[in-house]
This record gives sequence, structure tokens and C-alpha cells, in this order.
Amino acid sequence: MATGGMAWQVLLFVCIVSHSSVFGQVSYSIPEEMSVGSVVGNIAQDLGLELKRLRSGKARVYAGDSTQYIDLNKDKGVLTIKERIDREVLCGQTTPCALDFQIILENPIELFRVTVEIVDINDNAPTFKINERRFEMPESAVVGSKFLLDKAMDLDIGLNGLQSYILKPSDHFALKLHNQADGSKKVEMILQKPLDREKQEHISLLLTAVDGGEPVMSGTVKIHVTVLDINDNAPVFTKDVYRAVVTENSPKGTVLTSISASDADKDLNGQVSYLIPGMADVFNVNENGEVSLIGNIDYETTKRYEVDVEAVDNGGLSDSSKIIIDVVDVNDNSPSMNIISKSASVNEDSLVGTVIAMVSVSDPDSEKNGQVHCSMNEDIPFAIKSTSSGFYSIVTESTLDRETSADYNIIVTCSDEGVPSFSSSVSLALQVADVNDNPPVFENAAYAASIVENNSPGVSVFTIKAIDTDWNQNARVSYILDESSTNGVPISSYVSVDAETGVIRAVRSFDFEQMKDFVFRVKAQDGGSPPLSSNASVRISIQDQNDNAPQVLYPVQSSSSVVAEIVPRSADIGYLVTKVVAVDVDSGQNAWLSYKLQKMMERALFEIGAQNGEIRTVRQITDKDGVKQKLTVVVEDNGQPSRSATVNVNVALADSFPEVLSEFSDFTHDKEYNDNLTFYLVLALAVVSFLFIVSIIAILSVKCYRWKRERMFYKSNGQLPVIPYYPPLYADAGGTGTMQRVYNYELYRTTDSRKSDVKYGGPCAQSILSLDTSGSQTLPHMQRDRMSCDNLEEQVSIIFVSCCVF
Repeated sequence: MATGGMAWQVLLFVCIVSHSSVFGQVSYSIPEEMSVGSVVGNIAQDLGLELKRLRSGKARVYAGDSTQYIDLNKDKGVLTIKERIDREVLCGQTTPCALDFQIILENPIELFRVTVEIVDINDNAPTFKINERRFEMPESAVVGSKFLLDKAMDLDIGLNGLQSYILKPSDHFALKLHNQADGSKKVEMILQKPLDREKQEHISLLLTAVDGGEPVMSGTVKIHVTVLDINDNAPVFTKDVYRAVVTENSPKGTVLTSISASDADKDLNGQVSYLIPGMADVFNVNENGEVSLIGNIDYETTKRYEVDVEAVDNGGLSDSSKIIIDVVDVNDNSPSMNIISKSASVNEDSLVGTVIAMVSVSDPDSEKNGQVHCSMNEDIPFAIKSTSSGFYSIVTESTLDRETSADYNIIVTCSDEGVPSFSSSVSLALQVADVNDNPPVFENAAYAASIVENNSPGVSVFTIKAIDTDWNQNARVSYILDESSTNGVPISSYVSVDAETGVIRAVRSFDFEQMKDFVFRVKAQDGGSPPLSSNASVRISIQDQNDNAPQVLYPVQSSSSVVAEIVPRSADIGYLVTKVVAVDVDSGQNAWLSYKLQKMMERALFEIGAQNGEIRTVRQITDKDGVKQKLTVVVEDNGQPSRSATVNVNVALADSFPEVLSEFSDFTHDKEYNDNLTFYLVLALAVVSFLFIVSIIAILSVKCYRWKRERMFYKSNGQLPVIPYYPPLYADAGGTGTMQRVYNYELYRTTDSRKSDVKYGGPCAQSILSLDTSGSQTLPHMQRDRMSCDNLEEQVSIIFVSCCVF
């Protein structure tokens, strides 16, 4: 495509490099001196990028430390001229002249290299350093004598640069041009015919330098020639070319080389002096021909100098030669580093190879002095990789963990291979962004706590704690009660847990006698998305309080009946009268019971075992001891404070049943006895008395049969049978209650006559007197002493007496 006589050339190279970053290269060619705002090229089209990608990726031009001449219009996707470009200022005589810069995109990071070649236009005319040059020539100067003229300088290059010289007038002198290795032309003025001072002492010439541009531009210098008297030998250099080598940054005064020229003339006409025209500010030659350094030289600016030298004698004759000075590079530049793009943070779950920054590195030194190697500080999960010439990417080398290291200070150091080596460093602060990858962890997998029964609802029982090593919301732990049940009751009706603090509180008041402990689970859940959680089990034990008084199981107390234990007057010391049986539904020492007697008469006849509740005689029974003995037993537990219960035990001291019956007859009549009710009962019993007498014979038969079997059993075992009895609802829990022994009881019910009824618990056994006036139940106790049962008629008479009572 041609526009305004200007050829634009676009060369596009696109390559894909690692880490998902695309690097391309685009080349343009434009003339210098284009106006600001002129379009260079459609970069979006040439790179195949959409305009929205330029805007979303925050596309920008990166020119490093150089002046940014080119700007990017993201709305149109074109490159435009930002600053006026002067090729001569930018590149001097270097060709080709090009601008190198990069187009940077973010999210993801992409880099495209762009090269813009600056084409020279003819905007500079050839110029001479001096406006006038004077020569003094002897009249004896031979035809063909050479006079070195100053070269013109044209900042343009190629056809626009210096092309030729014109010397006018050309009567005595002609020009001779010599092409040199650096592309310039050596200009000599050659004498074409002898001079004659007498005819013409002063000759004025005009030297014109012409370039090849359109239009043609030129520059001039005036040459004044003074013809002197005879000096017919010019100096002659010993070499056409001298060579020297100098290290950059050499101190001023350093001698580079020596030149020499000879003149065949004698005396003053043979004395030669040396001149370095055009480079006198950098190099100097003394009268002895020693060339020394008087200025500063820099390899990065100029790598080789071609210096023209002139030898002039006192007669004005001269000769010219050249000194080629090669500058040797030294490692005097540190690598230049710039972070062109970086990320302030990276997620801890980022994939290996994620690009977090891009760095440009350059070193203007040459060869090994300019070869750069970059490294990073150790023990960090990052690596630096070269993506293209002079550009490096910092990428993740391994997985990141914010909980291990939340931030990194990445130091990139680039060193050259010079001796000594120079290095530069840049640092990059990088934060690791948290990801919810850690669940809350309880301090213990299982907790155990206790609470005293009869607690107040809402009391704090225990505090659990879980720790989440994540950050911020991901580490915010909430506690949730597992919706399970215990014994069919939801656990939420027992306890609650504070979602923020983990404090477990009792929802209700607990009763140790109903529940000893219970287990539930608590879930700790963080605030991440999705949330993570863990569980812990909690066992809460109910601690017992002494909140229950002992309960007497035997003897049974009733307001409408009297129970008496019969003790024969012949009983020995230590005779077991009865055993008070009590239980305490508490546990531990709260259920340890002790027994004692209260309100005992003088010369105490009985004592009770403090631990077992057994009432025994402590002395022989005398005639002074009354038949009726009433004992009050106090049962106390071992709690703090202790609780107690009392029971009355009636004891009858008698050897025969009628004696007992007559003594306790007043116990059987209630003060509120209803005579009418008794009358009707007697009538009813009279009706059934006949049936009773008939059935008594059957009963006697059965009792005789049972008596015989039991007697055989006693003879074989020597003791009464023992039938275990466990009171309902008072089973011992864990062996801590008071029901530690086995006792044998039988239950008898009296008729509804409100009269005394005496019935033996079994043949050959002493019975307990039970006088029940209300028809309630009594619990007779089977004594260990057996009676003589040889006379069956005695039993029959007793039964008949009972029938009469009914």
C-alpha cells in the first residue's frame, strides 16, 4: 500500500510461547518527520486482535527507557505518531534505523514486539565544519601535488546523503575522491598546472558538496590558496594506514600510536608538523607524531574511529594518512531491569506456571560483558524463565499455600558475564490470596464435660473451639448442633450451642436419676464458598446431687394397719428380729445409708446394724419387758446435707399367738370404727361361713401336703428357701444403690372385716402379726426360727378361730 509517495511495509510474525502468553512481532516502515497523529499502521488488524481485547487488556506501549515516539489508539486499534521522529537524531549514520517497542496486554498478560523502520528523507544539506580553508603553496609545487580538503558531513544517508564534490574554478586545481572503508569519500585537491606567484599570488576556490536527494541540497567552503616561494618537497607518511587499539574509559593522555612523515627538504622547509582535522577534540598528535587520547570514548557509542592525519612542512606542503582506532569494550554497564507488568496477588490454588510478572533486561556491553543471566532468591515457589530476547517471565514453580506463607518478597537479580561481573536487582512484593481449602479443626476429636443435676436452664456447660487456618471469611467458624436424638428425644431439647462462641448451654434441668449421661455431635463450619466442616463428639455426664431422701421398703407403713414382728421370749442374744430395708435412688456416697434407733426404752433390748439395718436382741428377754415394743428407726444417707427417713417397727414379745392377739387387740380397733358396717359384714360372713367350713378341709389337705414337702426340703438343706425380691423402680444402678442383699417376702391380704386376722406364712414357721382395718396390703416377714408343727389339730383350731372372727 502506498500513501503520499511513502511505502509502508508490514511484516507480521506471531509465535506462541509458554505459560499461555502470546508474543508476536510486527514490522512497519515509515518516513521520518511525519506529523504528530499520523497513522503508522492498524496493529489490531495485523495482530488479529479485537478492539475489545485491547480495551479490556489495558493495552499500552512499552518503550523501556527510550522516548515513546509511537502511541496506541485503543479505540481504533491503530498506532499513531506521538512525537516528531528525526532519524538523524535517533540513529545518526546507523542504518537501518528502527524503533523497537512492545505492546503489553493484561488479563492474561501478553506481549507483542513491534519494529518501526524510519526511512530517511532528504532534510539535511551537506555541511563543512569550517567555512574557509587556507593553503600556502610554494610556487615550485609540482603538478600532481595533493592537498587534503575537509570532508563535508551530511546527516542523511543513502541517496539523500553526500554524493559528490564540485570545485570551481578548475584552472589550477582538480578534485580527486577516494572511497573509504566506512563509506565516506576522501577529498583531495590536485594541482593540475604549475603555480606562478608573480602572475597570481592568491587563488580563491569554492568547494561545493552535493547530495542525491530531491531536491538536491548542497554545502560550500571557501578555499584560499597563497602561493609561496620555493619549497618543492612535500612530507610523506611512512604508512598509508596506521592502526591502534584503545580500551574504552581509558584515562586522558593515553598514548594510542605514533605516526611519522619525512620531508626531503632541509632546514625549515624540511620541518614537519602533524594535524588531525575534524577530531581534534578527541585525539591529539604532538610534534613527535605521538597520537594520544584527550577526550572520552565509549564503546557503546562508537566502536571504531577512522582519523585522518596530515603532515605539513614549513613550506606548506603536506601529506595525509589515516589512523584506524578500534575501541575495546570493558564491562562498565550493569544490566538494566524494568518490571513491565506484575500482579499484586495470586490465588493459592493457582496452577503451576501461572505468570505473575514480566521483566525486561538489557545490557549495552558486548559479547560476554552483555550476556545476562537472571536468578531469584531461594526457598520460594517461583521461577524465572526467558520468554524472548531481553524479556523474562516470573511464574509459579510449585503449588502455593497461604497458610504456610501469606506473602513473598521476590528479588530478581540479573548479572552479566563480565570480569568483574555487574548485577542489578528488582524486588516484587506478592500477596497470596486465600482460598477456602482448610476445614475447621477441633482441638479435640471428642470432648467430655459434666453438669450437676437440678441445674438452671441456660447455664453454660462447656465451650468447644475449632480453628480454621484460612483467612477472613474462610476462617469464620460457626458451630451447629447435630440434629440427633437420645432416647427418642431430640438433642436440641437437652443442650444448645452458640453459633459464634461454641458455648454449650443446658436447655433444661437434668435429673441424674433419669439420665446419667448423653452424647451428641457438634459441627464446625467455616464461611467459605463452598463451606468446609468437621465434627466433634461431646459427652456430658450428669453429676448426682443429694436430692432424694431414703425410702423404706420394709416394713411397710400404713395408717390403717399395724405390722408387728413376733419375737419369742426365749430368744437368745443376737436374735434377728427383722431387717429394715431402704433404698436411695441417688448414687455414690449420696446413696450410702446408715441406720440407727431413736426413742429406745431403758435397758435397751434391741440394736440395729448401722450398715445393714438388721434389728437384733442385745440381751435376754425378761418378764418385765412388755409384750409391745415400738422401735423408731432413722435411715440417713451420706450426702451433704444428709437426708433421712423414719420408720416405726412394732415388735411383739410372746410365745403364743393368742397372747399376741390379746395384747394387740386395741391396735386393731380404729377410733372411727363403723359398727353398722361391721354388722353387715358379720351377716355376710355368716352366709358364707358354711362354705368356708366345707372348703377348710380342702385347705388343710393342701397345707399338710405342702408342709411335708417343705419339711423334706429343710432336712436336706437345713434352711428356708430364699426367694429374691427386687422392689420395682428401685433397681440398683451400677452397684451404687443400697439393695445389695437378697430378702424373701410374701404378700398377704386380709378380708374386709376390719378384724384381726392371723395367718402363718407357712408350716413350721413363726408368723408376723398383721392387723389391717382398711383392707390394705401388708408385707409379712418370714422368720428364720421354726415352730413345732407336729399337732395338726392345733392348726385346725387356729383356723376356726379365724373363721369366728370373720
